[in-house]
Amino acid sequence: MSDRAMRRQVLLFISMFSLSSVLGQITYSIPEEMSRGSFVGNIAQDLGLDVKRLRSGKARIYTEDNAEYIELNKERGVLLVKERIDREALCGQTTPCALHLQITLEDPIEFYTVTVEINDINDNAPSFKKDEMKFRISESAVIGAKFVLERAMDLDVGVNGLQGYSLKPTDNFHLKLQNQQDGGKKVEMVLQKHLDREAQEDLSLTLTATDGGDPQLSGTMRIEISVLDANDNAPVFMQEVYKVTIMETAPKGTILSTVSAADADQGSNGKVSYSITNTQDDVPVLFQIDEQNGVVALTGNLDYEKAQHYEIHVQASDDGGLTDSCKIIVEVTDTNDNPPSINIMSKTNSISEKSTPGTVVTIFNVQDPDSGENGKVSCNIEEHKPFVMKTTSKKFFSLVTDSDLDREIASEYNITVTCSDEGVPSLSSSVTLTLQISDVNDNAPVFERSSYEAYIVENNAPGLSIFTVKARDADWNQNARVSYILEDSSVNGVPVSSYVSVSADSGVIHAVRSFDYEQIKDFQFRVKAQDGGSPPLSSNVTVKILIQDQNDNPPQVLYPVQTGGSLVAEMVPRSAEVGYLVTKVVAVDVDSGQNAWLSYKLQKATDRALFEVGLQNGEIRTIRQVTDKDAVKQRLTVIVEDNGQPSRSATVIVNVAVADSFPEVLSEFTDFTHDKEYNDNLTFYLVLALAVVSFLFITCLVVIISVKIYRWRQSRILYHSNLPVIPYYPPRYSDTLGTGTLQHVYNYEVCRTTDSRKSDCKFGRAGSQNVLIMDPSSTGTMQRIQNEKSILDEPDSPLEECGLFFCFYLRADCIGIVFFNGVGNETTSNRTMRRQVLLFFSVLCLSSALGQVSYSIPEEMAKGSVVGNIAHDLGIDLKRLKSGKARVYTGSSVEYIGLNKERGVLLIQERIDREALCGETTPCALHFQLILENPMELFRVTVEVTDINDNTPSFTNTEKRFEISESAVIGSKFILEKAIDSDIGINGLQQYSLTPTDNFVLKLENQADGSKKVEMVLQKPLDREKQEYISLLLTAIDGGEPQLSGTMQIFVTVLDANDNAPTFAKPLYRAKILENSSKGTSVTTVSASDKDIGSNGEMSYLISTSKRLLSELFQINSRTGEIILVGEIDYEKANTYQMDIEVVDKGGLSDSTKVVVDVIDINDNNPYINVVSKSESILEDSPPNTVIAMLSVNDPDSENNGKVECNIDDNIPFKIHTTLNGFYTLVTDIALDRERASQYNITVTCSDEGVPSLSSSVTLTLQISDVNDNAPVFERSSYEAYIVENNTPGLSIFTVKARDADWNQNARVSYILEDTSLNGVPVSSYVSVSADSGVIHAVRSFDYEQIKDFQLRVKAQDGGSPPLSSNVTVKIMIQDQNDNPPQVLYPVQTGGSLVAEMVPRSADVGYLVTKVVAVDVDSGQNAWLSYKLQKATDRALFEVGLQNGEIRTIRQVTDKDAVKQRLTVIVEDNGQPSRSATVIVNVAVADSFPEVLSEFTDFTHDKEYNDNLTFYLVLALAVVSFLFITCLVVIISVKIYRWRQSRILYHSNLPVIPYYPPRYSDTLGTGTLQHVYNYEVCRTTDSRKSDCKFGRAGSQNVLIMDPSSTGTMQRIQNEKSILDEPDSPLEVGHLGYISVVKCLLVLCH
Repeated sequence: MSDRAMRRQVLLFISMFSLSSVLGQITYSIPEEMSRGSFVGNIAQDLGLDVKRLRSGKARIYTEDNAEYIELNKERGVLLVKERIDREALCGQTTPCALHLQITLEDPIEFYTVTVEINDINDNAPSFKKDEMKFRISESAVIGAKFVLERAMDLDVGVNGLQGYSLKPTDNFHLKLQNQQDGGKKVEMVLQKHLDREAQEDLSLTLTATDGGDPQLSGTMRIEISVLDANDNAPVFMQEVYKVTIMETAPKGTILSTVSAADADQGSNGKVSYSITNTQDDVPVLFQIDEQNGVVALTGNLDYEKAQHYEIHVQASDDGGLTDSCKIIVEVTDTNDNPPSINIMSKTNSISEKSTPGTVVTIFNVQDPDSGENGKVSCNIEEHKPFVMKTTSKKFFSLVTDSDLDREIASEYNITVTCSDEGVPSLSSSVTLTLQISDVNDNAPVFERSSYEAYIVENNAPGLSIFTVKARDADWNQNARVSYILEDSSVNGVPVSSYVSVSADSGVIHAVRSFDYEQIKDFQFRVKAQDGGSPPLSSNVTVKILIQDQNDNPPQVLYPVQTGGSLVAEMVPRSAEVGYLVTKVVAVDVDSGQNAWLSYKLQKATDRALFEVGLQNGEIRTIRQVTDKDAVKQRLTVIVEDNGQPSRSATVIVNVAVADSFPEVLSEFTDFTHDKEYNDNLTFYLVLALAVVSFLFITCLVVIISVKIYRWRQSRILYHSNLPVIPYYPPRYSDTLGTGTLQHVYNYEVCRTTDSRKSDCKFGRAGSQNVLIMDPSSTGTMQRIQNEKSILDEPDSPLEECGLFFCFYLRADCIGIVFFNGVGNETTSNRTMRRQVLLFFSVLCLSSALGQVSYSIPEEMAKGSVVGNIAHDLGIDLKRLKSGKARVYTGSSVEYIGLNKERGVLLIQERIDREALCGETTPCALHFQLILENPMELFRVTVEVTDINDNTPSFTNTEKRFEISESAVIGSKFILEKAIDSDIGINGLQQYSLTPTDNFVLKLENQADGSKKVEMVLQKPLDREKQEYISLLLTAIDGGEPQLSGTMQIFVTVLDANDNAPTFAKPLYRAKILENSSKGTSVTTVSASDKDIGSNGEMSYLISTSKRLLSELFQINSRTGEIILVGEIDYEKANTYQMDIEVVDKGGLSDSTKVVVDVIDINDNNPYINVVSKSESILEDSPPNTVIAMLSVNDPDSENNGKVECNIDDNIPFKIHTTLNGFYTLVTDIALDRERASQYNITVTCSDEGVPSLSSSVTLTLQISDVNDNAPVFERSSYEAYIVENNTPGLSIFTVKARDADWNQNARVSYILEDTSLNGVPVSSYVSVSADSGVIHAVRSFDYEQIKDFQLRVKAQDGGSPPLSSNVTVKIMIQDQNDNPPQVLYPVQTGGSLVAEMVPRSADVGYLVTKVVAVDVDSGQNAWLSYKLQKATDRALFEVGLQNGEIRTIRQVTDKDAVKQRLTVIVEDNGQPSRSATVIVNVAVADSFPEVLSEFTDFTHDKEYNDNLTFYLVLALAVVSFLFITCLVVIISVKIYRWRQSRILYHSNLPVIPYYPPRYSDTLGTGTLQHVYNYEVCRTTDSRKSDCKFGRAGSQNVLIMDPSSTGTMQRIQNEKSILDEPDSPLEVGHLGYISVVKCLLVLCH
């Protein structure tokens, strides 16, 4: 139930009306929280109503939008509690609290108002919104400071509500209550005793709220108070002095110590920060302290030689400006951290390699600033060098030669001298000396190799650079300059200079002529290298030039032989399977190496999908099954390419016949002439000749096969015999039988690739020049080595060269290390500059003199001022100064003092600043040496520099700032910065002064180092409100004459303490706001002020949370105090709001004020419409003024905003009447018609008179009940329907549709087919009508040719009582279908005539030959015909008109056109699908009729002559004769060829392809296989799918043949059957034999 409705119930009144109305009102009173079903009152008795009237009148309780807390029991006539009633939830703080409800009865309508008052019981205890409140109050809070507390809430009213508060304990605070205008109490907690955080940091109080009920109830809230700290305690160090010891080599970041200071305060007041206050020394640079934890760490580099101890002054400060200080004494421990310093007194840069041992190279002076063992130094050099270090005296060393030198071994020495001290760990320094060795010509040039081999490709251009020889001379410069000379020699009687030339400067060898690999393969000559020394030295070397082959010869095809005598080379049967071997192309290349590697490719073919060529072996095979569709004649073009760059190629044409019989081949390849007169005797002679030739041919074959078998069996007997047999083999051939699979006739070329290094290679020591030395890892071209000596006997074999190079590398590496170690160590340390003041000097000389003199001068003397007469003081003559080249030696420091040798006096050379030179050290002196030579003399001179008052006391910072809290206690100390005065003694800093002294005084404390600790002490409390800033002046004064001083400005900022509470400007604020104000609207702004500043003066505003709704509606900006609307306010809920605003500073001090917000009412509520009673439906014949509905309208706004007027839409047959205040009736205005509107959505709109006006509306839905007053009406006055002929019976044709404006049963339409006849037949035999849907179905199948249309009538009848009906005419039209094909009328298709039309040969383009005429019995587009030419003997000669069927010529008729032309014309209609007819038109292209007859007439042949028989006889005879003669020619040719090949092989140098005995391969060098290696090659009939198999070279099946040696070849003894051999004569034969067998099979077939 909404709160708005609840509050309206209290003031609700209701008016009731009726034609006979009864008004009544009754009141009941009950307590809250009664249980369900509790008795409220006897409403029937109290209203004087009978219980039966309650039931008949359908009595019910109307409560608008309230929950139904009360229910009516109509059986008993009593009111009962339906839901538990909570007075606080129902009415809140409103009194009295009542429920208002109405009891409604019907027939007639009666209304009764009932009021039920709800009485309060004490069922709610006082409660606080929060369980606890927390305050943070500064301990500096003043007495009387007020803190606003949260008010308690009690939902009960009257005596049961909240009555009082109590606070416990009351030691520091007491409670103050103040009455408010709303009846509540403002609760404040007032400070009555000072807080002390150090005594008690946290306080816990309890606030109790009690009511006045019985029993009395109470609620409590805890108050937790945290006492905030005030800065009233200064930090205090745990120790005044800390002592630390640290090594001088300690790294940066080393922690020295941790100082600690404690501050009794907490928070920011107790936060201590640490800092180093040293300003006069290096302490800020060397040390750093962590501000937070006081850890002191090393940040610089310590040096014991500079300072042995440091004093670090540390200051601890809190955020309030209070400070304390302590001191850290750091003792530095000496470590061996200074390496020896090496100074080169004298050195030699170069020395001759002929120098004698003991020659002095360099003299050193070595110093180590460390003391004790750390300062003792010893020097040495690297081993294995011809030098030695000698100690001449303390701190002096000399470097001398130890043995003879050789520039060729080492032309330069990088000598590293290392000097180490005896400290732990030992430190060392090194210096690298570079010594050059002068050269003497004592080495001859040496070639890089003992011999050279170079390669040049044949056909080179003259002048081409072949190779470069290189000789090196170990000498240097002119002695190492090498010239190259070609020694005189001859090659084949020709001077070698005609072949090559050598460049004298570079050693480049050039070709003088172009070489030919076939004429000369290699030659040798010698080259001499001579240096430029005097006398010159020389050496020579042998160079071997090898000519490399070039691809300058194309392949030569050996088989098939290209002649014009035969058209057919091979025959393939049509039954040949995939992979059938047709033939093999055999070719060779006279080049060598990879230039002779051949590959075969099929360039052209009649049918590329039928044949392929093996890439490596040249075998032509089928790649698919041969079919009958394949052409008999196949022409293949095979290209053979070598592997040269660029490659060369040859082409061969292979003719292949695809046929099963030889006559079939002849019929394709041979043109036969037929004689029209046949000879009867011809057949007899042909048969006789065929028999004789066949007999001779078969006899020849039997003899050849028998001989072959006999020879083969003889060889088998030889193989299986156990007797040792020494067969004869042709020279220079090796057996390759083994387990190989090489065919007898075919010789395969095997080429090693880049992966052949993975094969096994066996290298034997050959006894002749034909041995090939091959590195297994080599991938290059194999070459021969012609050398009579063993490779291991070579003086520069790879093993020896590697050894020499390794030794040289080691030596070079050593030299490199020496040179490398010397880099970067020649720089003198800068530390020496700073040690010059305390320098001591040792002098070494054979005759030495010792002397010392001292002078004293003031600092800042001008340049050129005289220091003293050094010649007079030392007793030295001026001439001695000049002759001895007297000079001042100060090491690497600045030369402040110079020597004037002309006058013998010391002069000021640079301005001397004592403070820069010595700092605080006293006395301050310059130490230097005066050096004279011939003889060497050294004198030590000391010049003391005295101080003058030239420096004013100064502070590092010109000003210092302090921030001190006004709560700082008297006696607080603040450390000040000490002044710096670079002068010493009386000229140094003496005293300090501070002005003014109103609040602070100066305190000085003497330090152990003689300085003073300066502190500023507070002697009077500070008050920020009186004086926020204080300015002081600190002055430092020295004791010099004149007296000098320096000042530093001190600025003190007094920090605020929280000693003032905030105060509101007004005790009460008033504001007004419209109830529809948007969220974020500013209501008002409250303002408070606080005399404190900073965080103590920062105030935050908050709204007291004692009322629940305030925090949901309003929000205050905690910083600005602006109150903003954050919720939605409603005047009807509350017209005023009171809120308590509290302001609190950071110290917990607070103040409060009250804000009253008045809400201004606006018209923001729409009228509320309640439908009291309504009718859902009404008959369409109801009379006007029939009551439809009864409405109750209420607007919660007041005055004009609450006045309401209602109306309805125009143009509807209804109107609205006002009966009583807030009640309206809706009645009919005119007669209704359901067919026009079966339903009305009546919108009632009620508007108030506010500005702007607001309105509400409700829509009532009214159904109009139907009366049967409308007959069915068809959608059309008549219908036309179409159906395609040949339909199936029962097909749906069309649907008629009638509509009835009535509803339900009155609107249900049935369809009836009226009885009529069509051509004497009932229409029901043609169609039927569905009674429910009106669908018309075909009863029979229609034929367009029999009936084209007919009519019928359909009646529509509704289901009313009585029923109403109407009818309509339907016309059915039959549509034609393409069910008849075209019929050709002309030309008439008969079998009696072959020729229909004749076209003369003189016919022009467009000549009309004839016209095809056709018709179609269908109609429409089904009868549209088109003509197309489907087939024609010559499609380029005729065309057919698409629409007219005319056949015309499309080009000029020529004599070449065939006489007989057959045209097939197709005639199609345009139906879907189309139908067609075909007509054949025979056309004769001729000028006369006899010419036509000669083409179209069949002639009779004489059966006595059989042309086919004669043809096959002639063909058979020709084939058998050809094969017989070919066989004889081949046998004789092979014999002659073998004999000639053996002769050519032995006596000719020309490159040829020899005949190889079965299972043997050439090892001489004329073939394409490599010379020594014989690889096993596996080749089967499927060899195109196989890989090359490389066997292990040098196996038992390889015969190594030397012209001068003989040996027994070994064969494998195999026990297998003769028929199991893979290469028996029965399986392997010549290609010609296969052809013969094929031909025999054809003849036998």
